[in-house]
Amino acid sequence: MSDPNEIRALKASLRGAIDTAGTLAALQGKIEALDEHGDISGEDLEELARVTGAHAVAAAALRGLVNTMQTRRTANA
Repeated sequence: MSDPNEIRALKASLRGAIDTAGTLAALQGKIEALDEHGDISGEDLEELARVTGAHAVAAAALRGLVNTMQTRRTANA
């Protein structure tokens, strides 16, 4: 039997990971435009750290939920 709360959590976790991926993708142009012989500004580096950290947390939360769902289903099989 499915758990509606689990499905709601899965949907929310997926949306979170997708949202943070979009924010990360928005930085691609700025990063690609960097001069390879230059440096990245402290402000841009801080933004990149913030966005990648948020994405890592969101992706880890989604993965943890998926793993929990798989474990529960395996135990009930």
